[in-house]
Amino acid sequence: MVVVPGSAAPESAAPASAAKPAVPASEAKPAAPVSEAKPAASKPPKKGFFEKLVPILILLVVVAIVIARLPKVKGIDHSFAFRRRRLMNWLSLGLAYMFLYMGRYNLTVSKKIFGTIEHTPGTPIMTNEGFADIFAIGTIVYGAAFLLNGPLTDRFGGKMAILVGAGGALVMNALMGLATYALTTGGDSAEFVANNFFWLFSALYAGNMYFQSFGAVAIVKCNAPWFHVRERGVFGAIFGILISLGIYLAYDVGGMIVNSMALEWVFLIPAIGLTVLFLACAVLVRNTPGEAGHEDFETGSHDHGGGEALGAIAVFKLMLKNPVIVTIAFIEFCSGFLRQAIMQWYQTFAQQTDGALGLKAGFVDTNWGMLLCCAGILGGLVAGVISDHVFNSRRGPVAAVLYGGMVLGGVALTFAYQTPAVGWIVVAMSVCVIGVHGMLSGTASMDFGGKRNVGVAVGIIDGFVYAGTAVMSFTYGQILPEAKLENGKFVGPATNPDNWLAWPISMIPVALLGFWLARKVWHAKPTSGAGGGH
Repeated sequence: MVVVPGSAAPESAAPASAAKPAVPASEAKPAAPVSEAKPAASKPPKKGFFEKLVPILILLVVVAIVIARLPKVKGIDHSFAFRRRRLMNWLSLGLAYMFLYMGRYNLTVSKKIFGTIEHTPGTPIMTNEGFADIFAIGTIVYGAAFLLNGPLTDRFGGKMAILVGAGGALVMNALMGLATYALTTGGDSAEFVANNFFWLFSALYAGNMYFQSFGAVAIVKCNAPWFHVRERGVFGAIFGILISLGIYLAYDVGGMIVNSMALEWVFLIPAIGLTVLFLACAVLVRNTPGEAGHEDFETGSHDHGGGEALGAIAVFKLMLKNPVIVTIAFIEFCSGFLRQAIMQWYQTFAQQTDGALGLKAGFVDTNWGMLLCCAGILGGLVAGVISDHVFNSRRGPVAAVLYGGMVLGGVALTFAYQTPAVGWIVVAMSVCVIGVHGMLSGTASMDFGGKRNVGVAVGIIDGFVYAGTAVMSFTYGQILPEAKLENGKFVGPATNPDNWLAWPISMIPVALLGFWLARKVWHAKPTSGAGGGH
């Protein structure tokens, strides 16, 4: 009755106990796994969670001390009441965006299990090319949606946008969870999901990414009236911490869910978290200080059209006439390619070449989410602090310095991707590219878009990010080697590290382009306005 092979449901639904009966054909006799299964299923997962959390907590304490010791920005002196109310506003938004990230990259985490479920003999239900295509379709929808969602956010406000985004994403994640449950539990529904897996998950993930696209626009739209341009760099670093924690939730916590619970929970738990944050945003978030009972103030950012709210086409035309914004958009195209080339493919590379390189059980692979989280925190802190306190709130110099690091990292990776250093090189590259992404997409879009039209501005800039991601996905889907399954183990071209050379080489020209473009906006700075304080 169950079309999906018997190994599929047990491996995804309960790796600790049911996965053993699925493999017994060759490994039933050795009773060793029985004794080893208990420690792996009970205590280590909990211990591992806290072990991974400790470095993040230590890093957060260090970051808090550094930020607290920074000198105050001259001319900006907000009252305690204003800062407290602003904290409630951005923290609610940040936590919602954190769970949006968890509900965005859980597809990547689920690939570890979907990639071991055979639909037809020897072929996983989710191949490397299939995953790349599903992810690419989602990112195209995400990028294109900004052209619609940016103007909608400018018209109806950031609060409405975050509610629509969180509400839609939680529904789509819940549906992906239900589809996964149907697939792994057998019956007629399993046959339907298995036979239509690619198109079903393409549609659900595309829907998820459409609603996800409201998140970035909502956050920038809401925060623009609350922060002066001269304090946005450091705030961008603080906010980047919450985004980085979302990456940790997606990869490490998601990995723990996959290893200790039924596979559908990797989709359902983000849906539950988004439900809670939907309610929090509905109660706490306000679009402007004035809506929260405080005085609105001049933020010092540039407003297209003299502050008049313009339509998407009008703002787009103005942006095309502004070489700084166009350049930032193309830099972010490069960021989208490079960031996801690392985040989406390192663990797949480690998993499929494990027989030759032994990276799968290494520190970087098993702590991938924690290390990406730390990389994001460090990248955001370095970029934000240097921008505000060294380069006088200019974003271009920081982007150029970090892209220089990406070029060096890409070259090093090409020569060392088959060595144990590969993991640490991609972590170092993540520090650079996440720092650039947070600085330009989250901060520069506020600076140059203006608080009234920032929704359209961030939509177009972030749209370029995901255009780069889509190009990366389709490119790697075609040039990376394909994996095959034999008795539940990977075989074929993907297991040979030599066949993965295209992965690091493809990053170098993109990093060089990003560095060259960042140099062109070295001196760019938004039109200054009056100071602000409360």
